[in-house]
Amino acid sequence: MRSNVIPIQQVLVLLEGAKRGGVSSLDLLEECGIAPDLLEQPHAVIEKQTFIHLMLAVMKRTQDEFMGFGKGRKSRPGTFSMMAHALINCATLEKAISRSIKFYELFGLSMYAELVRDGCESRVQFHSFDDIEFREHILEATMFLAVRFFSWLVGQKIVPKKICFDFDVMDDGGYAEQFPCPVLYNQPTTVLVIEGRYLDMPLIQNALSLSKFLKSSLRELMEGDIKNASLNAQIRSIISKGYGNNFPDFSVVCEQLNMTPQTLRRRLKDESTSYQEIKDSIRNDASVYYLSQRELTIDEIAMLMGFSEASSFHRAFKKWTGKTPAVYRQDILEGEA
Repeated sequence: MRSNVIPIQQVLVLLEGAKRGGVSSLDLLEECGIAPDLLEQPHAVIEKQTFIHLMLAVMKRTQDEFMGFGKGRKSRPGTFSMMAHALINCATLEKAISRSIKFYELFGLSMYAELVRDGCESRVQFHSFDDIEFREHILEATMFLAVRFFSWLVGQKIVPKKICFDFDVMDDGGYAEQFPCPVLYNQPTTVLVIEGRYLDMPLIQNALSLSKFLKSSLRELMEGDIKNASLNAQIRSIISKGYGNNFPDFSVVCEQLNMTPQTLRRRLKDESTSYQEIKDSIRNDASVYYLSQRELTIDEIAMLMGFSEASSFHRAFKKWTGKTPAVYRQDILEGEA
């Protein structure tokens, strides 16, 4: 099965969830450009982009991030965002996973997870009550999104040792092809098994990168091809905590990366960037983030960003975005930026 298509069975499951929320299947199909007769073809597929569009439409129309599969409980839009904000400042992936588990325990769902660390191997084990409708589909989707989200947090593609499900395969192995590891069915438990070293990895993301990610989180998770963290990402994780102009000297970054200045400059050139461009990018991201905070004036943001004069900040920001801070803020408030 090609990775850029989704079997029609997944569409049928999604439409069933929407139906629980009182949403018309025909309206959804029309909105997403899916021909109704495809639903009658067992081996039909749709493009992944179309499926993502359908998922977003179901979430919007049902006002439920669980898309009708919460067994009477809704996850209001913004719940995932709050969970992500709750863990983004965790020091390691282990702490982030533990906090995400505790967050969703607040909902009293019929499904929960636990993190077990045993030597060099770690397991995220999923438990649920057997009477949950569409339980198998929910567990597959949860596993897929968890691996993608954990990978995004550490900036590296997490390669599981294995993924186990306690039910029969449903799609002739199509789901399993999305992972570079064994995916086993009819196992005693549903569990994600990864090397323990992943749990010790620091999060390279922060509140600024999270703000950008959340604007298209579902697309990022569905489409994302997370690769090992680039030098750009590593440097951002080193210097972005201050957000403003208080960046360390280039020599300090070289020491932390155990590289000579000549080597780091060459490696950055290979990635078509430079230390100055990375700093400007962080300042750009920070400025956009601060502009979304209504309580801050533009003059205050200029000071936070290390500019002694607001006019200098205006010129720099327009160079980065093509808009003045005031116009960009207005666009944010109107939902256009």
